[in-house]
Amino acid sequence: FVAAVATAGISGLAAGDAALGSVPDDLVDACRQHRVPLFEVPIDVAFATVTEAVVRRLSAQRAGDMATVLDRHRRLLSAGSEAGGGLNAVLDLVSRDLGLECWVLSPTGRCVAGAPTLPPALELRLAREFLHAERLPAVVTLGTGQVFSLLPVTSNGRHRITDWCVAVESDAATWPAERRRLVEELVALVGAEREQLARRLRHPLAEELVELIFSGAEAPAFLPQLRACGLDPDGPCLVVVATAPGSLAAAVLEEVLRPVASATVLGPCDLGAAGLVPVAARDAGEALERIRTAVHALEPGLGALRLHVGVSGVAAGARGLRGAADEARYASQLAALRPGRAVVVGDDELSSHLLLLAGVPDDLRRTFRDRVLGPLDEYDREHRSDLVPTLRAFLDHSGSWTRCAEVLHLHVNTLRYRIQRIEQLTGRDLSSLPDRVDLFLALKLR
Repeated sequence: FVAAVATAGISGLAAGDAALGSVPDDLVDACRQHRVPLFEVPIDVAFATVTEAVVRRLSAQRAGDMATVLDRHRRLLSAGSEAGGGLNAVLDLVSRDLGLECWVLSPTGRCVAGAPTLPPALELRLAREFLHAERLPAVVTLGTGQVFSLLPVTSNGRHRITDWCVAVESDAATWPAERRRLVEELVALVGAEREQLARRLRHPLAEELVELIFSGAEAPAFLPQLRACGLDPDGPCLVVVATAPGSLAAAVLEEVLRPVASATVLGPCDLGAAGLVPVAARDAGEALERIRTAVHALEPGLGALRLHVGVSGVAAGARGLRGAADEARYASQLAALRPGRAVVVGDDELSSHLLLLAGVPDDLRRTFRDRVLGPLDEYDREHRSDLVPTLRAFLDHSGSWTRCAEVLHLHVNTLRYRIQRIEQLTGRDLSSLPDRVDLFLALKLR
């Protein structure tokens, strides 16, 4: 028996003393002869205890080796080398050697790396949990019994809507110190990969190109920058403008546009940040829907912040970029007039009266609104009445007394009294089209 196990290359033999009270001498002699380490296991030591101790030692050694490998990958990435083999190769290594299934997710629910692929609904669920979590790492238990730990990739105060997260199918609360250090090294590697990718996307002439386009320069003035950034001067292109507080606009736009086109050019503009996206006219509708889906996915993480995004129509070459920039700018301003924390407006919505309102300065819009509706707001506050909601319902139903009264659950005579009061306070006649337009626009500016 000892000769056979020695030939098999075992590391040692553990013999129990339950049957004979001690390890037999012939077994001791055989192990000495074949140079096999022999351990005597007392009767009160369970086999599972031995196994657990061995596995723990092996896991610690394997985790240490893996941490060294991950650190080497991270240093290669930090130095600008592509020799790391990509995140998928690293995650596959972690899965194969340590049994940790990991994925890298963007805040919009896009799977950056990881296999096997998660269902899209699960990717979006984990991204939302990441955005919602009060503190990180967060442990999420699904109805299926699966447990995921979500860790932020950066810890330098970066807003979550611009960060990635590492999702590990395991409960972080149960990790031993070695596994925790390993995952921390993995997260650091993902962070290095993210920064490396961001550097590749930031062309040194991108900001100059965007600034020229949004300043109203003619195409010949920015053709060199356009070519240097890898864009075809005769090719179709969308312009996208994002408005958000501080420096969030550029980071959000980078994440939102990444799945749309790989050759996106980003730069600051007067409203926040702008992106030039090479997209064929036939694909413009799909690109708009992808942008809309990604922006709406970020809403749970915005808190009190607001994000407005405007998307132009397709510009047919460099000569159309200035007009497309104006469209995207006005679309973003139009998005700011709409309710909601994350709003996207495309060029197909720029044919309404709201486009005119978006081009009016903020102070003038506020003055017009307060002058027209101010008396109604004051009356409602003092008398706890509902003149403003009544006016909105009346206009929404095109001045139909019957339909408006039904919606408000009022008698028609009561509705007539309220409309009369509205006309007295505002000095407008609701049977007059110009006066109706004034009141309608003032309500849209609220």
